[in-house]
Amino acid sequence: MDDRQITRRAAMLGAAATTAWLASPARALVQAAGTAALPPKVEALFAQMTLEEKAGQLTLNAATWAGGAATTLNPAGNAGTFDGQLAEVRAGRLTGVFNGNGAEMARRMQTVAMRESRLKIPLIFAADVIHGFRTVFPMPIAEAGSFDPDLAMRTARVAAVEAAAAGIDWTFAPMVDIGRDQRWGRVVEGAGEDVFLGRAMAAARVRGFQGTRGLAADDAVMACAKHFAAYGAAEAGLDYNTVDISERTLREVYFPPFQAAFDAGALSTMASFNELSGIPATANPWLLDTVLRREWGFGGIVVSDYTGDEELIAHGFAADAREATRLAFMAGVDMSMQSSFYIRHLPDLVAKGEVPMARLDQAVRRVLAVKQALGLFDDPFRRIDPRREKTRVRTAANLRLAREAARRSIVLLKNDGSLLPLPRAGKRIALIGPFASGQQDLVGPWNVYGTDAEAIDLATGVRAAVADASLVTTVAGCAVEAPIPGGIEAAVAAARAADIVVLAIGESQRMSGEAQSRSAIVVPPAQQALAEAVAATGKPIVVALRHGRALALEGAVLNAPAILATWFLGSQSGPATADILFGIEGPSARLAVSFPHVSGQEPYHYDHKATGRPNPPGAPAEYKAHYREAPNTARFAFGHGLTYGEIAYSRLSLGTGTLAWDGTLTVRATVTNSGRTAAVEVVQLYIRDVAASITRPVRELKGFERISLAPGASKEVSFTLRRADLTFVGAGLTRTVEPGRFDLWIAPSAQAEGVAGSFTLTAA
Repeated sequence: MDDRQITRRAAMLGAAATTAWLASPARALVQAAGTAALPPKVEALFAQMTLEEKAGQLTLNAATWAGGAATTLNPAGNAGTFDGQLAEVRAGRLTGVFNGNGAEMARRMQTVAMRESRLKIPLIFAADVIHGFRTVFPMPIAEAGSFDPDLAMRTARVAAVEAAAAGIDWTFAPMVDIGRDQRWGRVVEGAGEDVFLGRAMAAARVRGFQGTRGLAADDAVMACAKHFAAYGAAEAGLDYNTVDISERTLREVYFPPFQAAFDAGALSTMASFNELSGIPATANPWLLDTVLRREWGFGGIVVSDYTGDEELIAHGFAADAREATRLAFMAGVDMSMQSSFYIRHLPDLVAKGEVPMARLDQAVRRVLAVKQALGLFDDPFRRIDPRREKTRVRTAANLRLAREAARRSIVLLKNDGSLLPLPRAGKRIALIGPFASGQQDLVGPWNVYGTDAEAIDLATGVRAAVADASLVTTVAGCAVEAPIPGGIEAAVAAARAADIVVLAIGESQRMSGEAQSRSAIVVPPAQQALAEAVAATGKPIVVALRHGRALALEGAVLNAPAILATWFLGSQSGPATADILFGIEGPSARLAVSFPHVSGQEPYHYDHKATGRPNPPGAPAEYKAHYREAPNTARFAFGHGLTYGEIAYSRLSLGTGTLAWDGTLTVRATVTNSGRTAAVEVVQLYIRDVAASITRPVRELKGFERISLAPGASKEVSFTLRRADLTFVGAGLTRTVEPGRFDLWIAPSAQAEGVAGSFTLTAA
C-alpha cells in the first residue's frame, strides 16, 4: 500500500518527532543562547576567550584537505596548506571547516583543537550533503515529484547517517528556495515552484537530517535551511542577480518553507547571495533580525554563503573589507564562510567600539550553544570514527532506498498508444544519445562525495532487465552540446536495426546547479538534430530526458510517443529507469515544476494570477493574456504525471457546500483505475478564492494523497478543509481570510479539470 495523505494542517503540525524536538532541552539551549547562560563548562571557556578567539569561533573555511569534487565546488582559497589550517586551529582562529576529506582528516584536526589549542573548544565539520553522501539519491527537484515527504525524510536520514559516519556534524541543506524560473540553474536543488509542497519537503528533510534521537546522536547532522531569502526570485533566472519583489510575495511565497524548516527544528540558516530591494541579504537587518529573530523568534545561527560578506563590496554596498564585516555582522550574520573577514576585522572593530561587545558575545554564544547541542563538548570525536565511515556507507539497504527513490522520482509525461511499458523479451532495443551509456552525468550536480564511477548507467540497467542483453545496442550519436563525426549516421543505422528506440538526451549535470543559468531551456541543438534524424526512421521512440530543470520541448522530442522525465537520479539511475521502462514498477511521480511551451514564458508557475483579461478556454482570443506564440499555460503542468493504469475522477461530494467560520468541510471524490495494470495515483486538492481584497491565484494546492489502485479498483479520497487553509497575506501584510465563494478541484494536476465544484466560507 502507498496511501499517504498530506493536508495543510498536517504539513504545519509535522510529525510527532518535530513536536518532541520543539520541546527538547537542546533546542531550548540554542534558542536562549544569545542571552541565557551556557552549561557551566562551556560558560567557563567563554569567560576566558580573547577577542581573537571569539572571532575565531565565527570563522568557517573550506577544508584544505579535500580533493575531488569538493575542491572544484569550494576551493580552499586563502587557507593554503593543511598544515597552515592546523596552525589556525591551534591558534583558536577557526570554528571549523567544510567539505573536507573524511574521518581521518576530521580526527587530525579535532586532535589539534583538543590537545594543542589554548581553550580546547571543539571544531565543527560541515558539508554540502544535498542529495546523499556516498549513496546518492535523486536531485531534490526530482524527489519532490514523488509527492511523498516520508520518502524525502528517509533519504535525508540515510544521507545523515553516512555523512555523520565520516565526521560531519552539519549539512548545508535543505535548500528550500521556491524556484519559479526554470532558467535558474539552482531549481535542481529545491522542491519546485509550489509553496505547499515546498513546506512539506522542507520539514521532512530537516527531520531526516536531524533524526529522532536528538542532535547529539552520532548519526544526526544539523540542518541548514538555505538561502535566506528569495534567492530563487533572481531576475531573469540569472544566478546571483537582483531580487526586487514585494513584502507580500516574500511572506506568501518565499518565507513559508523557511518557517516550516525552523518549525521542524532546523537550527541554522544561510544568508543568500542576492540583494533584496536594494539591500544584500547578507547585510539586511530587516531580513536577518526584524523578521528572523524578532518576529519568528529564531534562536539558531546565521552563516553567510561562500564569501557572501566579501561580496558586499562588489554589490557596491560596502567600501572595503572592514565595512563589509561590520555591515554583515551587525545585520545578523553570526558566522562568516570562507572570506576570513571576521577573524581579520572583528577584533579591531570591537576594540574601537564600532561593533558592540554584546553583539560579539551574542554570536559566539549561539555558536557554542550549537556545538553543545551537537554533543561536541561532551565528546568532540562522537562522529569521527573511521570504522563507521567504512561500514555505514553504500550499504545494501541504502542502495535499495536509492533505487526506490529514483523510481518514485521518474515522471511519465506522455505515453501515446501505451508504448510503455516495453516488453522485456523479443524486441531489439537501441539506446541512443549521449546519456545512453557511460559513467558520467549520473549523480547530478552539487554532490561532493558520491561519484559517477560508483553509479549505474542506463545501458547496464536495461541489459540487466531484459531477457537477452545481446538485443540491446548503444550509440551516442552526439556529444551533449556538439556533434561527433559520424554520430548521427551511426545512430540512424542503430535505429533502423532496432524495433524500439530509447532516446537518452537532455542536459549534462554541469548544465544545472549554481552559476548554470540558461537563456533558453531547450534540448541542446546537437541533440535536437539527433532526435530529428532518429525520428525520421519511423521507429517507435521513448525519450528518456536527463535534466535538472523543466525544459521547453519541441520537434521530434515533443512528438515522440512516450516521454520520461528522469532528471538526475543518483547511484541507482540505470536500474530505476529500467524498472519504469519495462513496467517492473509503474511510474507514480508528478512534476514539481511546470514545463513551459517555450522558454520565453519563464518565469512561469501554475498559481499565477488571472489578470483582468484571462484568455477564455480554447484558442487564443484577441486582447487577452497570452503570447503570440504560446498560451498562458504549461505544456506539462505542475502535478502532471501519467501511470500505466487508466485513471478517472468522479463523484465529487462537497457535503453541505458550506464551511462554517470555526468548522470543517470534508470534500470527497472517487478515483478509479479501469486499466489492466496497478497504479499509484497522486490525488491533488486545489482551491481558488473567487473574490478577495487581494487578488488570488487561479489555483492553489491545499492537499494531496498517494493512493494505490489495483486493476478495476476504485477508492474514495477525502480532504478536510478549515478556515486556516484559506488564509492569505492581506493588505496589512498579515494572514487573513474573508468569507465568500471558493472554487475547488480534486484533480491529477494543476491544469486538469478532474472533478470541480465550489463551496462558501461563512462569516463568524
